[in-house]
Amino acid sequence: MQLKEQLFQTTQARFGCAPDQCDDHQLYEALLILTRNMAQNRPAPKGERKLYYFSAEFLMGKLLSNNLLALGLHDEVRALLADLGRDLGVIESMEPEPSLGNGGLGRLAACFLDSIAALGLPGDGVGLNYHYGLFRQKFAQNRQTEEPDPWLEADSWLIPTGVSFDVPFGGFDLKAVLYDIAIPGAGSGCANRLHLFDVAQPADAPWVGIDFDKGDIAHRLTSFLYPDDSDEAGRLLRVYQQYFMVSAGAQLILAELEAKGYALNTLADHVVVQINDTHPSMVIPELIRLLTEKGMSFDEALDQVRRTCAYTNHTILAEALEKWPLAFIQKAAPQLVPVIQELDRRMKAAHPDPKVAILDDQGRVHMAHMDIHCGFSVNGVAALHTEILKNAELKPFYDLYPEKFNNKTNGVTFRRWLEACNPELADLIDSCIGPDWRQDAKKLEKLLEFQEDGAVLDRLLAVKQHSKDQLCRVLWARQHIEIDPQSVFDIQVKRLHEYKRQQMNALYIIHKYLEIKAGRLPERPVTALFGAKAAPAYVMAKHIIHLILCLQKLIDSDPQVRPWLRVAMVENYNVTWAERLIPACDISEQISLASKEASGTGNMKFMANGAITLGTLDGANVEIAQLVGEDSIYTFGQHSDAVIRMYAGEENPAPDGRSYRPLEYYHRPAVERLVDFLVSPELLAIGDPASLSQLWRDMKNKDWFMALLDVEDYIAAKDRAIQDYGDRRAWAKKMLVNIAKSGYFSSDRTIEQYNEDIWKLK
Repeated sequence: MQLKEQLFQTTQARFGCAPDQCDDHQLYEALLILTRNMAQNRPAPKGERKLYYFSAEFLMGKLLSNNLLALGLHDEVRALLADLGRDLGVIESMEPEPSLGNGGLGRLAACFLDSIAALGLPGDGVGLNYHYGLFRQKFAQNRQTEEPDPWLEADSWLIPTGVSFDVPFGGFDLKAVLYDIAIPGAGSGCANRLHLFDVAQPADAPWVGIDFDKGDIAHRLTSFLYPDDSDEAGRLLRVYQQYFMVSAGAQLILAELEAKGYALNTLADHVVVQINDTHPSMVIPELIRLLTEKGMSFDEALDQVRRTCAYTNHTILAEALEKWPLAFIQKAAPQLVPVIQELDRRMKAAHPDPKVAILDDQGRVHMAHMDIHCGFSVNGVAALHTEILKNAELKPFYDLYPEKFNNKTNGVTFRRWLEACNPELADLIDSCIGPDWRQDAKKLEKLLEFQEDGAVLDRLLAVKQHSKDQLCRVLWARQHIEIDPQSVFDIQVKRLHEYKRQQMNALYIIHKYLEIKAGRLPERPVTALFGAKAAPAYVMAKHIIHLILCLQKLIDSDPQVRPWLRVAMVENYNVTWAERLIPACDISEQISLASKEASGTGNMKFMANGAITLGTLDGANVEIAQLVGEDSIYTFGQHSDAVIRMYAGEENPAPDGRSYRPLEYYHRPAVERLVDFLVSPELLAIGDPASLSQLWRDMKNKDWFMALLDVEDYIAAKDRAIQDYGDRRAWAKKMLVNIAKSGYFSSDRTIEQYNEDIWKLK
């Protein structure tokens, strides 16, 4: 049956009318139903071995366009809608974005699922069906406020499976109800699944904000992603969430294994579990518990699990290397405690060094330690990050298990992050090198043949300007913010965290503001664009958002500065915003403190869309620099080895143990005036004095992520990039080189390497 007829039948059955009589939301619902059914009916990839990718979050983004591309229907649907006088972009705007993730961890998981399906590998995601996401960000009084972010409608991408599992908690059981989202693979003819577990009777959204009864596990467990953990109830809820996910997921694994006729003692032959950061780590003791319950000895169960589970470390930051009090696990999942204690006893007997203990002398379970001891693979996510793990952060483990450690540099799916979000650029690339890059991103390198082709470079600049013009219209429509489309678009969009150093970017803005007020006008206007959410309990991160919004208001109201400098922060940054911001970017801010950003994936998306990286040699920036050469990237700042030495206090340590003393850098004249502007009359007249003063004091006296260390070098590097932007042909060449070299960062390449070295699915 032709698609046109299918659409007619769907709208007739659903709404009692033909497609041309439907409103935009009705057409969206009809296309959702059609697309979901087509994806659901695709066969799963075949193989004797299957991957289960466990992750606390999957930041999927809107799925209609992505699924249409994967099903090979995108152009046909666009043409069909055009015949009806409708625009696919408008229809897509009706779709609520699934609130199943927040930052790079979740978006990487989504890209990975896309690539696993596209490569025809048998692999499903396992997570939780959050109803209200992290939160929906609103700005009020120059501050972030938080509201629930509901996304589930009567019709959604969720497929009820009729499957459920009983999860045993301390004192009660809770039914885990399984829903699936079909993940069709582009070009593979197959579809995998994202398995999402939910409670049977989820609670409604809170009446006000995101405060809710954290003790109501039966109804609130799947309400929010990463509930506020500033109190014990919040921390306990996280443990309940994690155990709920892994227990239901482990039961699903064993049920599917038995349904295929495989014996339990062949688990490691047919299953691989990828633990995405430490949130799913309890899958290890849970699998051991379930296997021993079914009659397997502890030794045999441990052997199977050791050969089944693999761990990806995504950061060296303490909050991602979780350490849960054993008492919390005793309360939430007491049946796991003897398993964890036995694992700890065995590991201590073999390796008495307390640095590698699973259970420390404070009664805390080190989740990463358990993952490394009880899995067969440990991977970092960029070359530098993996070396830091091996030589510093996890060195005691690398000394024990060098064979387990490997690197898998992250990647992004070009199907969403170029083809779907920037069709004009995709068309330009097609006209130069043909469409084969869509199946093999490495073929983008053929664009290097056009470095001296003036016509192609001019077209590339025109495509970028088109994206900038579009972003201006969207910013005006959504937030009534007006910016100059001819200005340099300098963009920093990522989770708000001090190590990502949005505060250092703010100091640059202050620098330019003061320069303009002194009559030293820049060569061209600059627009600094931000997008970020701060975790609700992360006070300092909220202060930084407050600072940025105050600077936005200050500059917006100053007729002397406004023509030359603008600041804008998008509200509720998400995948939908990213799909607008990334194609429009001129300068990509990747300015984390060296050694702290494991990889990054935003840097890769910006690169593929022709933005030029301004960054430290941190994470995947190192590999970007190697690929594009020094003429097509702007780097600055201390290198990672120097930073690591400063944290270690190897030379003249300060009372906090570091060699770094922020006051020494603060007292440099060029720095002091920038930091002191935080408590200037101009800003205090707009912002909250307590908030700005706390940020000012912290930057002077603590500056844990060393913004003052690098700020002068950062200012010089950014000024150099903005100056170079004026040579439009030379800048276009830099853009072309970045696009051409970005193919290495395809998640298809990353997944091929995971499969070859770790999963061995086919």
